[in-house]
Amino acid sequence: MSIWGQLNLIDACSPVQEEMFLFHDHALVLLLGIFSFVGILGTKLTFNKFTSRTTIEAQRLETIWTIVPALLLIWLALPSLRLLYLLDEESNSGVILKSTGHQWYWSYEIPFSQVEFDSYMLPESDLNFGDHRLLEVDNRAVVPYQMDTTVITTSADVLHAWTLPAAGVKMDAVPGRLNSMNMFLEKPGVFYGQCSEICGANHSFMPIVVEATKLY
Repeated sequence: MSIWGQLNLIDACSPVQEEMFLFHDHALVLLLGIFSFVGILGTKLTFNKFTSRTTIEAQRLETIWTIVPALLLIWLALPSLRLLYLLDEESNSGVILKSTGHQWYWSYEIPFSQVEFDSYMLPESDLNFGDHRLLEVDNRAVVPYQMDTTVITTSADVLHAWTLPAAGVKMDAVPGRLNSMNMFLEKPGVFYGQCSEICGANHSFMPIVVEATKLY
């Protein structure tokens, strides 16, 4: 999870999030190259004493500044499309976690074990030393790591969004509709998220906590 003063991205706990980090670096290299080129060009034009009041035809130059941006966009689009299809991959996993958004808490169902429970944010008076304010819950969603988990989400009232940043998962919870996404946690741990769709007065007080542990 993110901490105060952190400059880097959060640690990834899934292959999908690792791919997102790689795409971030890929896009950042492209943007830095463009900013550097435009900055150098703008500096030279600013301090250049040569001026011309006449226009000059340059078909080759126009061709270059049309083709080069198109190639750069393709270079950016190809890994983006690959990542988009990777996010849409579904697996026939035996582990299913169904989350339902309420104002303002989450309820979970694990069909294969017939488990249902509600997950409320812990008030500050119940926090222990080292707990995270506004992120701890009374009941964590426990899933196995190193195993595909299908997360299904919906809403009982208004729009919500089930989000787990470290796993690269974000799904809209829509009333009357089921959205699903595959989640693969590579390592054990406790991972935090929050509702990412403004859903009312207590939108900031419905955290998500997933604990990845070994499946016995």
